[in-house]
Amino acid sequence: MFQAPSLAGIDGVSHGFFTRLGGVSEGIYTSLNCGPGSSDDAASVAENRARVARLLGVAPEKLVTVFQKHSNTAVVATKPWDKGKTPDADAVVTATPGLAIGVLTADCTPVLLCDPQARVIGAAHAGWRGALSGIVEATVQAMTGLGAEPKRIHAAIGPAISQGAYEVGQDYKAQFLAEEPGSEAFFVTDEGSGEPHFDLPGYVAERLARAGVGETLDLGLCTYYDETRLFSYRRSQHHGEDDYGRQISAIVLA
Repeated sequence: MFQAPSLAGIDGVSHGFFTRLGGVSEGIYTSLNCGPGSSDDAASVAENRARVARLLGVAPEKLVTVFQKHSNTAVVATKPWDKGKTPDADAVVTATPGLAIGVLTADCTPVLLCDPQARVIGAAHAGWRGALSGIVEATVQAMTGLGAEPKRIHAAIGPAISQGAYEVGQDYKAQFLAEEPGSEAFFVTDEGSGEPHFDLPGYVAERLARAGVGETLDLGLCTYYDETRLFSYRRSQHHGEDDYGRQISAIVLA
């Protein structure tokens, strides 16, 4: 797994941006696929998630994620979800020690957050739709509701698709700029194809800054180009694969 120095240095907090390595899944899901929404063997996914939980120092049932919908909904967790009642959301926050919270990604941006003074943590899944509609701000607001202050929050951006790999097309760019005027700086035109490429991690970092977050670190890891260590939805599409694995990013208070 990858770690952000800014979070690793906080006492009583464990976190990890986990890779695709170290699990039991096979084939296109090799090997640490943590996505129950994939078509992978359910027992393999459960074992992979259990391994992640143990590395974070918690029991498997204490690792909670949400049904991600590319929304701007953030929820508060105080205990594991009741069976069959996992909420639809794209971020989860908690102040409960021993409860690991996480998000699943395969090109979208995972963000882990912590206010070490208030002892409040968060995990957010920010694709372009969620980022544009305010998932970052919703996460910070939910943390604030538990006593955090934005200026004290340390945020880390984990593996996501890089601008070089993220060709989006002219229609996408026009739609994005119509909803977010002034965001032209997050697009560059590829000299070969003439098509725009979008800087998703850079845009998420900008939204964190707008939300008043005190410190943001981008690990600068690209899911698309790092095939050995990371799952990528877009790469799976380019390979003509039927499905794709998801890596997990999670954080817990001791």
